[in-house]
Parts: sequence; structure tokens; C-alpha cells
Amino acid sequence: MFTEAVSDTNEGQKAIADLQKKYQPQKDKLDAETTEVETLKKELQAAPATLSASDKAAKEKVIETKDTAYQHEVEDVSNAYQADVNEALGKVAEKFAVVMRKYVSDNGYTLLINVGDQQSPVMWAAAEPNSDITLAVIDEYNKTSGVAAPGPAAPSAASRPKPAATTTPRTTTPAKPAATTTTPKPATK
Repeated sequence: MFTEAVSDTNEGQKAIADLQKKYQPQKDKLDAETTEVETLKKELQAAPATLSASDKAAKEKVIETKDTAYQHEVEDVSNAYQADVNEALGKVAEKFAVVMRKYVSDNGYTLLINVGDQQSPVMWAAAEPNSDITLAVIDEYNKTSGVAAPGPAAPSAASRPKPAATTTPRTTTPAKPAATTTTPKPATK
């Protein structure tokens, strides 16, 4: 949930949109390469039966070479894009964590659990919707970040369902351990 919350902030959405713009030329180039490889494959399939074996092998080699180069380029661009996204959102996450901790402290929470993290040992989480402070922290972060909301095309935290009531923390009392009894063993001689 933390990662999604960071992505849902205005600054997170802006960072992702900026990176998508940055990588658009590479995406367009890869799309053109896909079209080229598909066209070459169709041409080979439609080639007349009179096409010599050496011509057919040469065309297959061109297709294989272009397809292999394309696959490597896709992997390189994908890795570079993901690294840039991680770096950009990491910077937002650092600032978001400060606002989150302040929000939790200011609102009387004593425990904050990232239920979206599968590695997190979740000991207790209330089932009531008002235990989710994600939207409230996103709104608080957006107020302090100074980054304007993106245009209407971008998804926003406002499009997510709102908690039912309030984000007031709940007080819980831990369950008492079950009483255990022991029977004394008879003494042995």
C-alpha cells in the first residue's frame, strides 16, 4: 500500500508522466521495429514457392537478427525505465514517509502497518474501512509537496474509494491469554 500511495500523490503521478514522456520516443521506435519484423514475417510467408532455399534462409536470418536485436532493446529500455521510475518514486517516498509519520503522530496512532507488503508480519489490522489512512496521508502530502494535481487524463487518489467514516484511530484491548491449570504429579520414591 505504501508504494501505491506514493504513486498516487500528485508528485508521484507527475514523475511517472514525465518519465513516460521521456521514454515515448524509444517506445515509438520499438513499435516501429515490431511492425517491421511482423511485415518481414508476412512477406516471407507470402513469398512464392519458387523462392530459392538460399533466398528464404537469407530472409529468415534477417528476421531473426532484427527480432533478436529488438528483444535486447526492449529489455534495455524496460530496465532503464524501471530504474528511472524507482529513483523518481524513491525520492517522493522519502518525503512521503516524513509526512506519513507526522500524520500518524499528530492523529494519535500508535501503530502503522503496511498491509500491502507481503514481507510484513502483520499482527493486527482492523477490518473497518476507517483504519485505512492512505487517502488522508496522500491528501496531506499533496498539500505539503507544492506539486499541482495532474490534468484530468491522469488517475488520482480521488478516484479511489474513500473510507466510510473518519480516520480516527481505534483503541483495542489485547485478548487475555487462556487460563492454564496444572495438576501436581504425585511424588515418587
